[in-house]
Amino acid sequence: MLVLLRKEFSTFFSSPMGYIVIGVFLVITSLFLWVFKGDYNILGSGYANLDGLFVLAPWLYLFLVPAITMRLFAEEQRNGTLELLLSRPISRFSIVLSKYLAGLLLVVFSILPTLVYFISVYLLGDPIGSIDTGGTWGSYIGLIFLASVYAAIGVFSSSLTDNQIIAFIIAAVISFFFYYGFDLLSLMFTTGTSQSFIASWGINAHYESMSRGVIDSRDVIYFLIVNFIFVYATKMKIEHKQ
Repeated sequence: MLVLLRKEFSTFFSSPMGYIVIGVFLVITSLFLWVFKGDYNILGSGYANLDGLFVLAPWLYLFLVPAITMRLFAEEQRNGTLELLLSRPISRFSIVLSKYLAGLLLVVFSILPTLVYFISVYLLGDPIGSIDTGGTWGSYIGLIFLASVYAAIGVFSSSLTDNQIIAFIIAAVISFFFYYGFDLLSLMFTTGTSQSFIASWGINAHYESMSRGVIDSRDVIYFLIVNFIFVYATKMKIEHKQ
């Protein structure tokens, strides 16, 4: 599995895709956090925090992660190499997991440079280090979990079609529904209990919970379950194609 994971990950950088995804994410977040005036601008807010980054990132990844994952199985199907891949002495689950982890690893690589933002805010604080470190690290962990769900959805979407554009659209729509759709559905209910229950089915409620700096086991279990559902569904889909 490690050989396949290494191959899939290196493929991102053998083409412009990997560099484009990382570059787009860093350029957009840098502009909104440090250059453009507005609610996300760190220097203009007067507060030592990275809240703007963790508000922007889920929406950026809503498009960037599907762009990463859209080719993982769709390209194999279009080129007719999926059958060859499935004939190798490796389990179907390992194949899916390798592609999923390769996509997620690229997302993590795009997050790592933003640690420069954290160091900058840490040093710019008055006094130095006044940033909420616990909340910031919780937000980073929550962002990785959020991206992992996007990646699982993207891999599943890529297994549904041999058209990368269609795979991108399907992944973006499903990811949006899981991120914000349940919040919208909760507004249809009048009682707070019902609203909280419906919203808890979505990513945003658990992402915001982690952003407070407290890693609740219920949030971790939620992300693991959703990841497993889509990874397993992908395994079942490619087995059906065999």
